[in-house]
Parts: sequence; C-alpha cells; structure tokens
Amino acid sequence: MYLEHFRLTDNPFSLTPDTGYYYNYTSCQEAFNVVLVALESGEGIVKIVGEVGTGKTLMCRKLLNDLPVDMVSVFLPNPLMEPQQLYRAVAKELGIDAENDSAVPDLLDRLNRRLIELHDDDKRVVVCVDEAQTMPTQTLEALRLLSNVETEKRKLLQLVLFGQPELDERLSQRSLRQLRQRIGFSYRLQSLNYHGFSGYLEHRLQMAGYRGTPLFSRRAQRLLFHGSEGIPRLINILAHKALLASYGRGEQQVGVRQVRAAIADTEGVSVRWWASLSLWGVLAVSGLCIASFIVGRFFSGWM
Repeated sequence: MYLEHFRLTDNPFSLTPDTGYYYNYTSCQEAFNVVLVALESGEGIVKIVGEVGTGKTLMCRKLLNDLPVDMVSVFLPNPLMEPQQLYRAVAKELGIDAENDSAVPDLLDRLNRRLIELHDDDKRVVVCVDEAQTMPTQTLEALRLLSNVETEKRKLLQLVLFGQPELDERLSQRSLRQLRQRIGFSYRLQSLNYHGFSGYLEHRLQMAGYRGTPLFSRRAQRLLFHGSEGIPRLINILAHKALLASYGRGEQQVGVRQVRAAIADTEGVSVRWWASLSLWGVLAVSGLCIASFIVGRFFSGWM
C-alpha cells in the first residue's frame, strides 16, 4: 500500500524468510561460522538455539543456499512427525522411492546404503531441521540412529538442528542423553543491540529500493528498538505498521507517534515511558530528580 508513497520497490519488512534480505549481524555471523566449521570438520550434530523471531529459519535457508557443491542437503521445515515419516522424508530428498508402507528397519537399511553410495561419489549429506524443539522424542532418537552411519574417518550424514530454547530443555531429558552427547558444536543466537538494529533497519530499506533521507527519525528509531527489544521479527512487524500509519497521515517520515501507534496495536509489545524521550527530555527529567533530591536534603537539614 505504501510502496509508491515512500519510493520503495518491495516490502522491506515482510515476515517471509527471504534470503535476499539476510542481514549478517555479529551474533548471526558467529552462529553461521559455527555451523560451517562443524560441517567442514565432519562433526555429526550441530545445534543453533534462539528465541522466537531471532532469524533461525532465515539462517537455515541461507545455509542451504550457500552449502558447497559437494554437499547434498535435506530440509525438514516441519519435524512434527513419527520416525517412519522422518525416514521417508529423508529418503525422498535423497532420491529413494520409499513406499508409504515401508517398515522402519527397511527404510533405515535403504538410507544407509544410499549414504554409502553418496560417500563413494564424494558427496556429503547435511540434514537441516527447523523448529527442532517440536520433534517427538522417538523421532529425535530416530534422527540420532540415522546419524550413526559413518566410515572410519567421518560421518556420512550431518545434522544441523535449529530450535527455540525449549530444545535445550528437551535435550536435557535422560532419554535423549545419547543424542545430547553427540552434539559437537552449539550456539545461542542473540537479539540485536542498538548498533545492529540501526544497520538492520537501513539494510532492509536499501534492499527494498529506498534511497532518500532517513525514513525513521532518530527518536522513532530509538522507540522502535526498545519496543522490539532487538528481535528481527518484531522489528519487521512494528516498522511495517509504523510505515502504514505514516502513509495514512500522508507523511514522508516515520516519527514517534507512528511507532507508538504500532506498539499499541501489537499484542505482547510494550515499552517503558522514558524510551521515547528526546535527549533534552531525559536531561530535563534527570534535572528535576536532582533538584527534588537537593530540596529534600535542604529541608531535612532544618528538621
């Protein structure tokens, strides 16, 4: 609705994980490096954990796009499945015709033979599991059994698990201790700090074709940062709503009023009252507090 108004060629704050908008901030780069190092060294299982909205799915898709040509990828976006469904899904991705009525032992045997074939062709297999915290315990154990296939020198299949912090809680269960012990590398994604947030906002606007003066005022940016707490998904939601509000008022820049409206319209998002104050406002409040303290001490001396 507001693309022409702000001279944009695309929606800069879409919630769809688009790798073209991938922003390589510090925590994200560190997580990505951890995965690449683990895959290169042949580690069997890698775990990336992050809060809701920190960009795990986007990172997963970016990884799949950037894997070396000698790696065969398998992507499991919805791991809420039984062991038989898991083996069948992996088999299909690896070019195996797996019938619906194939028994688990038969599927596992065929997968093992296929992994050996790919190894003989100098191919490595990487299975990326998104939302891994939703995978049933039996299926997680089935995944571990699948990763057991190896030669004397390296694994024939590597796993990258992306999940919310609940994944760590799941893996702490005694029944999953064998899987937990096979995780060679892990990393916890962090939200953006203010510097990263500013870069993220500018990056997405530039990717969407914006070339004008700053679209968000400084105070609006500060309020947007506090409201989103540096979480990319919340930044997208609030920034999109703020742009809509500015468009509706016919304004060319997003100010504090529009960001406040976006925050008020978003469930579960709040911000402390001082976050939208200007520097002079903060100094004024601080001065008032100091003056009150001095007056209080003065009168207390006369008591």
